[in-house]
Amino acid sequence: MAFKTHAWISLWFALTIPVIFWDAGYCFFRPRSMVGGDLHWIWKPYALYQEVDYVCTMLVYGLKALENGDGFTNAQSDTRSPSLPYPAALNIVENFMNVAYLYLAHVSGSPAAPLLGFASAVMTLSKTVLYWLQEYYCGGCAVGHNDLKTLIVYWIIPNGLWLLVPSFIIWQLAKDITGALRVADRAAQKTASGKKR
Repeated sequence: MAFKTHAWISLWFALTIPVIFWDAGYCFFRPRSMVGGDLHWIWKPYALYQEVDYVCTMLVYGLKALENGDGFTNAQSDTRSPSLPYPAALNIVENFMNVAYLYLAHVSGSPAAPLLGFASAVMTLSKTVLYWLQEYYCGGCAVGHNDLKTLIVYWIIPNGLWLLVPSFIIWQLAKDITGALRVADRAAQKTASGKKR
């Protein structure tokens, strides 16, 4: 049974690949990517974002986290050694999964594509839920200073997309995967009952 591809899922992965690489690049090139850095022009929207989300841009992406070698961004607990930026590292893994999904789904036609797309969407959703929960449990420490309009336009809507779309992808691909498993199970039962005769 050939698996079904969904144009909207492929479109989401294709559109988010450059965004995710861009975000990871910001982390990898700190402090040069930050305000005042020679490469900041590439990440100019982060100048606005750091006014909306204090914790993320200052503690996670910011100079203080870079200088301290700690915070959510770092992958290693040893702050004396250089480490791979944690969100950037996960973004790169997530992105290669997205690229691999597109390749498996549209080039090689592999039945493994839905599973890889599902795993990638779960990863995206999990990271985004963690990001929102951090904000909830710190009592709005990062974005609570914003007026309602700024909060909705610059934080809830953009970050909400990373909750909604991956959730729909998970639902759709889970439905596809379980459907394929049911077909495979029926075929296996039919084969097994034929051998007993």
